[in-house]
Amino acid sequence: MKEQYVLELQHIRKEYPGVIALKDVTLNVKKGEILALIGENGAGKSTLIKTCSGAVIPTSGKIVVNGKEFESMTPQLAAENGIAIIYQEFNNVAELSAAENLFLGRPIKKGFIIDKKAMEREAEKAFQQLNIKINPKTLMKNLTVGYQQMVEIAKAIQQNAKILIMDEPSAPLTSAEVESMFAVVELLREQGVSIIYISHRLEEIYRLSDRIVVLRDGEYIDTLITKNSHVDELIQLMVGRELTETYPPRGDCINPNEVVLEVDKLSGNGDKDISLKIHKGEILGLGGLVGAGRTELAEMIFGSAKKESGTIKFKGNEINPKDPREAIDIGIALVPEDRKRHGALLGSSIKNNINMPIYERISKFSVINSKEEMRVAEKYREDLAIKTPTLQQLVKNLSGGNQQKVILGRWLAANSELVILDEPTRGIDVGAKYEIYKLMNELVEKEGKTILLISSEMEELMGMSDRIIVLAEGKMTGELQKNEFSQNTIMAFASAIEEVKEDEK
Repeated sequence: MKEQYVLELQHIRKEYPGVIALKDVTLNVKKGEILALIGENGAGKSTLIKTCSGAVIPTSGKIVVNGKEFESMTPQLAAENGIAIIYQEFNNVAELSAAENLFLGRPIKKGFIIDKKAMEREAEKAFQQLNIKINPKTLMKNLTVGYQQMVEIAKAIQQNAKILIMDEPSAPLTSAEVESMFAVVELLREQGVSIIYISHRLEEIYRLSDRIVVLRDGEYIDTLITKNSHVDELIQLMVGRELTETYPPRGDCINPNEVVLEVDKLSGNGDKDISLKIHKGEILGLGGLVGAGRTELAEMIFGSAKKESGTIKFKGNEINPKDPREAIDIGIALVPEDRKRHGALLGSSIKNNINMPIYERISKFSVINSKEEMRVAEKYREDLAIKTPTLQQLVKNLSGGNQQKVILGRWLAANSELVILDEPTRGIDVGAKYEIYKLMNELVEKEGKTILLISSEMEELMGMSDRIIVLAEGKMTGELQKNEFSQNTIMAFASAIEEVKEDEK
């Protein structure tokens, strides 16, 4: 008897001008199964799942839902057939509340009037089910990235989906939020919901999934039974080569006598009385949970938020950047956490994005030196291994990881001395992470740059940092040297848990 599948993608192909995004990809999902979909950025994962939602129309192939065949889907058709997708990039309205976003396109009404109170009550129930504390009345723009993602998850669950596709759902979440999400995912599986789970965090794949489908360069590579597979095997299938180390080695390149950035008793933007120093050639890690004040600190240094008191010194001189342009001019760069809203110019080309901060430098009498413009863009395409058929490609057509690489290339082109990286590998695959780690090492070793690394991935923080400073609720709660790094200690500081003194025991 032929096995029944709730969803089948048969021989899916998708062509764009100059590039084939998907080549004859076939996969299937059983009822109540968690199917992991993995591959490097640019492997075709996002394009494939968008064919299920109607956001992408395949060039050829079939989509079969519970035995019904479709040549392509539409958003309405997908919803009618029980398909819901949580995208890696959020699909919300910043000026509406969390509750209104939860019921976007399907508001609760009392007669002809939208019943906000009813929507807020239902939103409260949905958030409680995820064990998160979000005020349903809070505007989306005032929520952290982590909480915005949780609203997206709650929205999909509210739609009673029978096939739930999750694209990097845990990327911006804290450990506690991830655990809450796992509990919901496992509950949904018990209720017979089928889940396609995309994640670059292989430990999540092994914890949650039943089977694993591997894509590479738009092609189907293999399907594995999770319990019978090994992580080294997965990585080799994904990248087509062996990665012998997670974090590339780095020599001692710190100059302890040269302080690049000094922050003294800095308050503002939700932070209070923060003091720290970063030395030339150092990678200083900034740890903490979502809402700890890490991004808020970076924004004050970069001039995108105002400080209330305290001082910021750059290379010995006190600075008070009124806006990011002023910070860029003196040699400070920020690669933001949310690349869609604050990072890349999605509707512009790779070439324009990379050259954006240096156009004044490579222009004469307002005429751009096109040869230099192309040389700079080509250099960083090669250095960062940006996958694209042409530098004229719009950034919105790139995978998430390649978008992040374009933003990195922009600030490298600007020759910034202090580079603030806010969650630089969020949503980026194993192979691309390693490339970015190598690049970070080269920046401090060969070019004498200094890096402030904000990361919610504990292993990344410990693997790449020379020192770690931890924030909690806008305050600095701990500082650790390399030989003091431990997940337990960082977590204790991040949770603002004070150790019991020996004389108090």
